[in-house]
Amino acid sequence: MNFDPRYSGRNFSSVGTRPIRPDGVDKVTGRARYGADFNMAGQLVGRILRSPHAHAVIRKIDTSKAEKLAGVKAVITAKDLPDLTDGDAAMYDILDNSMARKKALYDGHAVAAVAAIDARTARQALKLIEVDYEVLPHVTDVDEAMNHHAPLINDAIFTEGLEEKPVKPSNVTKRTQYGHGDIHQGFAEADFVIERSFKTEQTHQGYIEPHACVASVNPDGTADLWVCTQGHFVYRQHCAQLLGMEASKLRVTSSEIGGGFGGKTHVWAEPVALALSRKAGRPVKLVMTRDEVFRASGPTSATSIDVRIGARKDGTITAAEATLRYSCGPYAGMWAEIGAMTAFACYKLENVKTVGYEVLVNRPKTAAYRAPSAPMAAFAVESAVDELAKEIGMDPVDFRIKNAAQEGTRASYGPVYGPIGIGPTLEAVKSHPHMKAPLGTNQGRGMACGFWFNFGGQTCTDLNIGMDGSVSLAVGTVDVGGSRASLSLVAAEELGIDYSQVKAIVADTSSLGYNDMTDGSRGTFSSSMATISAARNAIKVLRERAAQMWDIGVDDVVWEKGHAVAKGEKHGNLGKLSLKEIAAQSGKTGGPIAGHSELVADGAGVSFATHICDIEVDPETGSTRVLRYTVVQDAGKAVHPTYVEGQYQGGAAQGIGWALNEEYIYGKDGRLQNPGFLDYRIPVCSDLPMIDTQILEIPNPNHPYGVRGVGETSIVPPLAAIANAVSNAVGVRMTHIPMSPPRILAALEAEREG
Repeated sequence: MNFDPRYSGRNFSSVGTRPIRPDGVDKVTGRARYGADFNMAGQLVGRILRSPHAHAVIRKIDTSKAEKLAGVKAVITAKDLPDLTDGDAAMYDILDNSMARKKALYDGHAVAAVAAIDARTARQALKLIEVDYEVLPHVTDVDEAMNHHAPLINDAIFTEGLEEKPVKPSNVTKRTQYGHGDIHQGFAEADFVIERSFKTEQTHQGYIEPHACVASVNPDGTADLWVCTQGHFVYRQHCAQLLGMEASKLRVTSSEIGGGFGGKTHVWAEPVALALSRKAGRPVKLVMTRDEVFRASGPTSATSIDVRIGARKDGTITAAEATLRYSCGPYAGMWAEIGAMTAFACYKLENVKTVGYEVLVNRPKTAAYRAPSAPMAAFAVESAVDELAKEIGMDPVDFRIKNAAQEGTRASYGPVYGPIGIGPTLEAVKSHPHMKAPLGTNQGRGMACGFWFNFGGQTCTDLNIGMDGSVSLAVGTVDVGGSRASLSLVAAEELGIDYSQVKAIVADTSSLGYNDMTDGSRGTFSSSMATISAARNAIKVLRERAAQMWDIGVDDVVWEKGHAVAKGEKHGNLGKLSLKEIAAQSGKTGGPIAGHSELVADGAGVSFATHICDIEVDPETGSTRVLRYTVVQDAGKAVHPTYVEGQYQGGAAQGIGWALNEEYIYGKDGRLQNPGFLDYRIPVCSDLPMIDTQILEIPNPNHPYGVRGVGETSIVPPLAAIANAVSNAVGVRMTHIPMSPPRILAALEAEREG
């Protein structure tokens, strides 16, 4: 059956309601099973030995003493994970990050691992492994790493994207450029120009559940992996390739996930657990400590960004330019490229240019964090936009409204926008009561806009109807933000039945066709599209069965509000048949009733948000207090509004922590100084006000219900909104995130001395 994904306006009965979350009871009563809650008979405990050096050649590893320790069943090094990547540079980086080969590239880099009968024995075994290191000079700062005299992290890296092919290796892996028009002409037309440099420090996603898995490799070459992940199909592909297995022989089951936010889209310790199990011949459970999570799993990039924006006296932006330097850890990435794409995406610009540089540093491999790279770019751009509006003498909201992108605008990164929500969010903010509320002494208000692409991708879904009329929905997108409830609402809507009749599960990799990673805000968008398609395929079967029960042609049967209805005067004597009635007779009319869908969900629909923040700053201590926070964002269609509001609030809360407190702090020895929640401080309830939300719904034309992804955009504006609020409160432009008390005091002191 051909599936039409185009939006068609309709009235909803289930979609848009707020039923109780299906996983809530299990989670609050402890029945839900997370990564570390799964156990297998005879399992061993895995532990990883990690480098204490930021940069060092591994001369020799002696594991003989550890292997002789009673209770140790396996010890592995890089030799047990040979290079089977066949020249695939990205896969080789994953392999090298899982277990260091020639060099340890950051503090925390895995160099060996053990599997033992208990945790105590495993820890003892790690102490018995002897590693001979040749310590090398290191570099952890993104700007310093670009210096010609900086220690070279990988002598095989030659910068891509330059006009001339480089002859010397570099810590800069790639240069990317976006834009259109004539920048020089645009700045020549400007009456006002603002030029600023900004820095953001590295942060972690801060998920409460650490990485955990149980791996079991069987004698026949098949294997099972139970793991907390955002994408078990991708984990299967990566782990199978790294271990030289056929992907079909590795079954991966995703656990409940205690937070991911992009940090669980990457393989970290899972190949190690599988290699240990293969060598030991027994299941191996491997759970990271919090110290390991911080030192050895992916944080964000640290950045250094230059922004220049020019405008006429009437407030029209004539030119905008940004140079963005993003750290990648010791492996190539595309983080600056994404920053360069998103930086000016909120605005209608005739002349725009962004250049991104991916920079290697001796820090952990960078990973996604909720709209990866966009918050840092927005911090720089929206700070400069605010300052330019002030220079011109315009209200910052009006200035943005005047220059906001619209339907038909050519985006700064290339495509032409369809229907978008940036204008409506700004208009909503302008009229919001928050913008009119009075401020007190040492208080400031800031606002900022944000953008995210949203993704679609490969998706597969099964919908099975039981003989009792219940519906089981099997999806392959991991539920990281309430998608099971949303997809159940979609199935109920399409079938015309009550939400309580539908139960959604996340199927393992052997039970369903391939699904892409749950990232890019694609979970509900793509799987709801596949659910609609599967439901419509099931309805076709239901109509056929009803026609058989009535002994009429299937073309004379329509589906209305959960019932088969015989149309036409000649069938006026036939009553309706409910889904439950048809299902009860399925054994007599052809067997089980099901709908299946596999598709590539295109046209995810871009997303925009505008945030408002009020903040109070103590000028004597530099401490800050967030007084009020409001999120206005376009959801396309809020399938489950409570979950949507939760996504808005969650992104804002994480952005507040990022803006004010959170950062990786490295010592001169290149070692992380704060690898735990005691010293790396994420916001707690007492740090946050109640975050107000306003959901706008500008339908996405490429989805039957108009859905857009919502989970990531909400973290993009906070850094800038808070920076603008703090700057307005203290009268000094803040250019370095996080705006911790020492940085605020230093800025005030510099202003007084200047």
